Amino acid sequence: MHFIFSNEVVLLFDFWNVHSPAGMALSVLVVLFLAVLYESIKVGKAKLLHQAVVSVSVLSSQQLTEETDQDSSASDSAPVSRARLRWFFCHFGQSLIHVVQVVIGYFMMLAVMSYNTWIFFGVILGSAVGYYLAYPLLSMV
Repeated sequence: MHFIFSNEVVLLFDFWNVHSPAGMALSVLVVLFLAVLYESIKVGKAKLLHQAVVSVSVLSSQQLTEETDQDSSASDSAPVSRARLRWFFCHFGQSLIHVVQVVIGYFMMLAVMSYNTWIFFGVILGSAVGYYLAYPLLSMV
């Protein structure tokens, strides 16, 4: 197999059959958008993880101060269950975001495996643009 410059390609599904330069340009833009979305999801997942760690640690420290203030074992179950529930929802949300990230990543990989040079350039340029746009947002955490 080798990369080819062509205006004809079948991408991912049978209905995504490209036969013209305009169709190829639109397909490259779609793949470019998928790559930007992939990089944005990576940043969003990292920000969500940071927020989850901070919120769980804040809840844990609040629970610790309440335990030392009250010295009763009957009233400390509510903050513990609240912290665990919050951790569960954060973990569940991150798991869903991870699944979306993996699906988009495999779609991009399969698009590149069409061995069309234009599609390959679209994925590479989309990854570069996505990284350029999304990663400065990560420093705002």
